[in-house]
Amino acid sequence: MKNRRVVIVGGGFAGINCARELGNVSGVEVTLIDRRNHHLFQPLLYQVAMAGLSPADIAVPIRALLADFRNVFVVQGDVEAITLPEANQPGSVHAARHDYPFDYLVLAAGAQHAYFGHEEWEENAPGLKSLEQATEIRRRVLSAFERAETTEMPDERRAQLTFVVVGGGPTGVELAGAIGEMSRFTLSRNFRSIDPKLTRIMLVEAGPRILPSFSEESAARATRDLEKLGVQVWTSSRVTGISEDGVQVSGETLRAKTVLWAAGVQASPTGGWLPVPRDQAGRVIVEPDLSIPGFPCIFVAGDQASLRTEHMPQGLPGVATVALQQGRFLGQLMKRDAQGKARTPFVYWDKGQMATIGRRRAVLESGGLRLSGLLAWWAWLLVHIYYLSGFRNRIFVLLSWAWSYLTFARGARLIVSKDWRSYPSATKLSAQ
Repeated sequence: MKNRRVVIVGGGFAGINCARELGNVSGVEVTLIDRRNHHLFQPLLYQVAMAGLSPADIAVPIRALLADFRNVFVVQGDVEAITLPEANQPGSVHAARHDYPFDYLVLAAGAQHAYFGHEEWEENAPGLKSLEQATEIRRRVLSAFERAETTEMPDERRAQLTFVVVGGGPTGVELAGAIGEMSRFTLSRNFRSIDPKLTRIMLVEAGPRILPSFSEESAARATRDLEKLGVQVWTSSRVTGISEDGVQVSGETLRAKTVLWAAGVQASPTGGWLPVPRDQAGRVIVEPDLSIPGFPCIFVAGDQASLRTEHMPQGLPGVATVALQQGRFLGQLMKRDAQGKARTPFVYWDKGQMATIGRRRAVLESGGLRLSGLLAWWAWLLVHIYYLSGFRNRIFVLLSWAWSYLTFARGARLIVSKDWRSYPSATKLSAQ
């Protein structure tokens, strides 16, 4: 009897945990395809962007994570097409110049930032979904302080020291809080011509309050904590334009040289290759067992899937715990299929939500439990250390946090230029 072929697209929480669940299972051959060679712990990505951690601290090579599973093969490459199964013919995924036939397909390619029809804003307001974006944000933030140090024009200096974060969800709150903490503590004694404590930071949210998925009490506490770090919170304020000089907010122009986007997401476009409906965010609407209508062998998980339940009629949130649980569920489902057992619907165990606002400040909600301040911050630390992939990463992150806590230092304050050539003019001449 031939092996059942499982193709997983995406090396995020859903894809990795599905592959692990099927690792070394007899009669199963797993191929995991991802455009990057690493699994990224996205909840800590903002700390790379704010120079608190190095990229290697929150990313692990996918091959290293799956090295112990001899039936799991890893392919780095972009998925270019998906052929659906027909009659007795299996489906296939075309990637990296090869076709990978499948008996089961799991699409878990995640999501990217959405600019609500204004993709041109990305050039001046990068989002935060990848290491490349995180290091670019770090470069822009640190370079703004360097340019402010050397300019002699007051207006230009004010613009360089003005930071606007668009979006009041957990990512926006954490970014704004980190900039406030870094400017007031880490950088306060590092410059001679400017006072980083005078940095102006604005968090702009279109809704009536920040952290809309949290309770009003937690959102109010987070707002107060941000204000203590010098962050101005603008609610009920819609962004109507972004340029290299600043942001237009509800008819007012804010002159700022650094704008960061954390206002919306949309699912990976690979879901568009499936003949099934999607929601407004591009997520594939799935059955209770995460399969798609008409194709019980094709599943969609993580940020790419839209699943509404009795307890969450608006749909499951796009958080790591959902993707992690769905990945494990799909691996177990495939094993149950092999045993001839009936499928069961996916049931999400909601462990709550949390957001940190700088040192010793956080908000946490789990069931009826609501915490804020130092206790919530300690809980945030423990949870993120626990779920971080790799023993080395846990140790390094723990040591980095301990050092930052004692000294307010940030060890990854490197400005890395995007230009790597030593002789750019010679390269241009040879191309002519």
